[in-house]
Amino acid sequence: MERCGDCQACGGSETVFRRGLKEREPDYVVALAGNPNTGKSSIFNWLTGLHQHVGNWPGKTVSRAEGGFVYQGRAYRLVDLPGTYSLLSASEDEEVARNYLLFGRPDVAVVVADATALERNLNLFFQVIEILPDVILAVNLMDEARRKGLQVDTRKLAQRLGVPVVATSARTGEGLMELVDTIDRVATGVLRPQPKRPDPDPELESAVNRLVEKILQLAPGLPNARWVAYRLLEGDLRIQRALLEGELLELARRERKPVRGVSVLSGKI
Repeated sequence: MERCGDCQACGGSETVFRRGLKEREPDYVVALAGNPNTGKSSIFNWLTGLHQHVGNWPGKTVSRAEGGFVYQGRAYRLVDLPGTYSLLSASEDEEVARNYLLFGRPDVAVVVADATALERNLNLFFQVIEILPDVILAVNLMDEARRKGLQVDTRKLAQRLGVPVVATSARTGEGLMELVDTIDRVATGVLRPQPKRPDPDPELESAVNRLVEKILQLAPGLPNARWVAYRLLEGDLRIQRALLEGELLELARRERKPVRGVSVLSGKI
């Protein structure tokens, strides 16, 4: 295997990490999510080495970037989701991010948070763990946090959240090889996140279970039917219409596909 080419970041000893997939089919798919201005795309660029494809999401004007890397002989495709504060689809960017996490079925989701505004950024994290269990929290901009005199205890945070937490700084490369290794361990099942969600109300849980049965009758095999049930109980008419008209199943069919567009950056995946 080739060296990663960034001796400052990995000490020159890492020989099992290679940016870019070339024409190889990925073994695992990873989604990168986060609020705007958290350095998410900088992490994406570091991991892929600018071997990326850029196109648009189907039927959207929102750009879609994909890249990849190979680690320990396994190929990973990364999908850089639009920066968003929420998954409640108030904007096109939020809808794109939500739909991919719901129906694209990534093997791992990495939520990138700003270490200087962690509490605000965790709102998105808690929404993501309602959809996917295999989530990693990357606490980025650690260098900026230290300059402001802030400390983040990632070990304690991981215990409280029930998922792996990695401290990173995309500007310096801090923690990024640890992030690669954590992605690999979660994807392969060596490390199994156990997100700590609040216990649901028993009556609500019963209603959700009944509704899930009806949803799966309308849309057999639909991923994340429980999340759809919650949205229906909250009166989300957009989700209701999409379910009844078959749009959700169509989303599930197409979201997993890689982007097919002209690359405006170097390399191929």
